[in-house]
Amino acid sequence: MGFWKEGDEAESFPLVANLPKLSDDSEAHSERTGTVWSACAHIITAVIGSGVLSLAWSVGHLGWIGGPTVMFCFAGITLVQSSLLADCYRSPDPDKGHIRNRSYMDAVRLNLGEKSVWICGVFQQLGLIGVGVAYTITSSTSLRAIHRSNCYHKEGHNAPCSSEDSLFMLLFGFVQIFLSQIPDFHNMQWLSVVAAIMSFSYSFIGFGLGFAKVIGNGMIKGGIGGIPAPSTAQKVWRISQAIGDIAFAYPYSVILLEIQDTLKSPPSENKTMKKASMASIIITTFFYLCCGCFGYAAFGDDTPGNLLTGFGFYEPYWLIDFANACIILHLLGGYQVFSQPIFAFVERWLAKKFPSSRFVNDFYTIQLWFLPPYKINLSRLFFRTLYVVSTTTLAIAFPYFNQVLALLGSFNFWPLAIYFPVEMYCVQRNITPWTSKWILLQVFSVVCLLVSMFALIGSIEGLFSERLK
Repeated sequence: MGFWKEGDEAESFPLVANLPKLSDDSEAHSERTGTVWSACAHIITAVIGSGVLSLAWSVGHLGWIGGPTVMFCFAGITLVQSSLLADCYRSPDPDKGHIRNRSYMDAVRLNLGEKSVWICGVFQQLGLIGVGVAYTITSSTSLRAIHRSNCYHKEGHNAPCSSEDSLFMLLFGFVQIFLSQIPDFHNMQWLSVVAAIMSFSYSFIGFGLGFAKVIGNGMIKGGIGGIPAPSTAQKVWRISQAIGDIAFAYPYSVILLEIQDTLKSPPSENKTMKKASMASIIITTFFYLCCGCFGYAAFGDDTPGNLLTGFGFYEPYWLIDFANACIILHLLGGYQVFSQPIFAFVERWLAKKFPSSRFVNDFYTIQLWFLPPYKINLSRLFFRTLYVVSTTTLAIAFPYFNQVLALLGSFNFWPLAIYFPVEMYCVQRNITPWTSKWILLQVFSVVCLLVSMFALIGSIEGLFSERLK
């Protein structure tokens, strides 16, 4: 094993100091080799995550008409906003013909100005951190489910098979410290492919187990009004939380432009991205409907908050274990997909702020036995480790699966998935205010705002109610 610093005689590898400026369209930024298939893998990795596991609970509280209807509405909304945002990847420039917006915040800065960047940055960074917290909670829940599944198989379904969630969260965080050293999106296609395969696997298993239980029951459980609540107010709160859970399950706007920046051209990146978005949303909606509807049909009023960890299913225990292992492997990759924009933002800021700092810009090479040389940066190692520790700590403090997902979905849905894409699209296409197209886009934005506020209020109520128990 060897360890050395890059000397003057070797090639210099500054962290981001030599990246092109935001207005520079140099192809030296990174070789783009992405296709529709790699973009689909990234999107599916990002979208089919912990949200799919709460959909049976969401359908249960919305009922047989409300549940599927809300899913189709969010699928359509996601398709519209992803198309609007894909068109914001390239902006016209009088000197260079076009400018690439390589990240969500780059696009906001160029189209809407610095004030909007600050507002967007708050929502984006909090949202991405929240996803990291949610994925940590979900992974620990799946690890606990594997432990309990084996215990129930050996000791019986009524055995006191308890376990400590915080220990599993710490284990997930420990693994993420190592995975977080992957440099950027361009170096993690393999991880997204593995994660996408895992998401298909546990979605199929969840659908299959629900379908088998419906056949075994000989009836479809549930009703038009959904799961009853002790009072009308409680029913309204549960409906709002269910909408928040579905809102969390769909949009991927905060990483769409980062994914689009990996695509090769020709054909133009926005055309490829729209194809990938269309295919991915159709695939995810199919799985969401299967898992959500068959989960509710199988359990009715007893539908668990998490389809594969709520122990509506006990046998075959090995299949439950395999499904939860797939969830864990998928979320290991999904955590990285949502963390890379934060890493890139902070590391770019540090390089700009401290251009002469060796701690920020110098790379060191580690040579391990039987492995290729790996270049490590001390600033990257320190910040990314601190980030993982922070999300793990927050997950331990607020381990409430459904409530956390609903809060995150409702908090970020309107500003990041609707407002900024709509406003940037209007600027990009020079849409005149009060024209029919402008009015249609504004109505779309206002309706989504009202839905988001309704879900947010209910999510906050649910989180505090769980905290006070």
